[in-house]
Amino acid sequence: MTDAAKLTFHVPEPELRPGDTPDFSHVTIPQAGSVRRPEVDEHPQEIRDLAFSIIRVLDREGRAVGPWAGTLSDAELVEGLRHMMTLRIFDNRMMTAQRQGKTSFYMQHLGEEAVACAFRKALDPGDMNFPTYRQAGLLIAGGYPMSKMMCQIYSNEADPLKGRQLPVLYSARDHGFFSVSGNLATQFIQAVGWAMASAISGDTRIAAGWIGDGSTAESDFHAALVFASTYKAPVILNIVNNQWAISTFQGIARGDAGTFAARGHGFGIPSLRVDGNDYLAVHAVAKWAAERARRNLGPTLVEYVTYRAGGHSTSDDPSAYRPKAESEAWPLGDPVLRLKAHLIATGAWSDERHTQAEAEIRAEVIAAQKEAEKIGTLHTGRHPSPREMFEDVYAEMPPHLLRQRHETGF
Repeated sequence: MTDAAKLTFHVPEPELRPGDTPDFSHVTIPQAGSVRRPEVDEHPQEIRDLAFSIIRVLDREGRAVGPWAGTLSDAELVEGLRHMMTLRIFDNRMMTAQRQGKTSFYMQHLGEEAVACAFRKALDPGDMNFPTYRQAGLLIAGGYPMSKMMCQIYSNEADPLKGRQLPVLYSARDHGFFSVSGNLATQFIQAVGWAMASAISGDTRIAAGWIGDGSTAESDFHAALVFASTYKAPVILNIVNNQWAISTFQGIARGDAGTFAARGHGFGIPSLRVDGNDYLAVHAVAKWAAERARRNLGPTLVEYVTYRAGGHSTSDDPSAYRPKAESEAWPLGDPVLRLKAHLIATGAWSDERHTQAEAEIRAEVIAAQKEAEKIGTLHTGRHPSPREMFEDVYAEMPPHLLRQRHETGF
């Protein structure tokens, strides 16, 4: 074999390493309001271009422009801003609690708050989300009690899941939030199956599946797209592209194959990319996709272009694999600051109201935290009984488990 005939193995390499100067010049960002809004029933073949652009509503001056604007009133946007602020302050308190040893683990949403918070307001009661661990905004925007979330994080006696899940792997069926699975990508298949069951039973509820950019490399992702496209499941398939998986850049999962949204084309699924740091754009696209599902037009694949500003979790140090100042250079900005600027521009908000709202929300979060910590934290207070590990598994407990439970004194 000659040298010319030898094969070479390709491993994608990130353009930048720790210590390099952040550079996002390769990210093509269209002008706000420039991307067209197709009719809900437009054929997927006619909107292939939307998988290669980025739908944006807010311009650099904070104005809402273009065909995707106008889905929310100022009052609704103020509420959305408060939801994002709440999630950010909640994250900050829980990150500190983890460092204090009150919980073993935490994952924050810094920089990604608009994705889940805005999406939640596009759904109807009874719709079901199949989320990953970074969609707590669905609960915050859905009115789920923060104290319950904290009890689950602390695994105390009031933990709704009775200590059976890792911190932040919430479950709230009545709030349209399916149990979070640590086995990533399973959510996509589950969402499609749930949506198919809803259609089979003649129900009116739709489903939404969530996945990160890294997990699109898993086979579950592709299996979900096969079933969703074949059976026209009433489901919204969301890809949160925050540029980084646990410690690998998006190229490991995407390669050089264009965009994540474009992967829907091979299945005939309409696919769009949206500015994930633009609350208005996220909501508008989510409403468009939800309407398609409710009109029996089948699934929609949506890629949210955003950035994970913090670490993957409290167990992660992002400075080990990316430039330290990279988050500050992210060209799509901060979702909280962008919505704040828009509301100030419309006269519906002000710096003074923002400062006051921060103080009010911080007080609410601290009050919820005190309520949860009165019950217990990881190492203090009251915890679920060991008896709970034997419950809710079988309709009738097998004899061997009954013996084991008795051996533990329960």
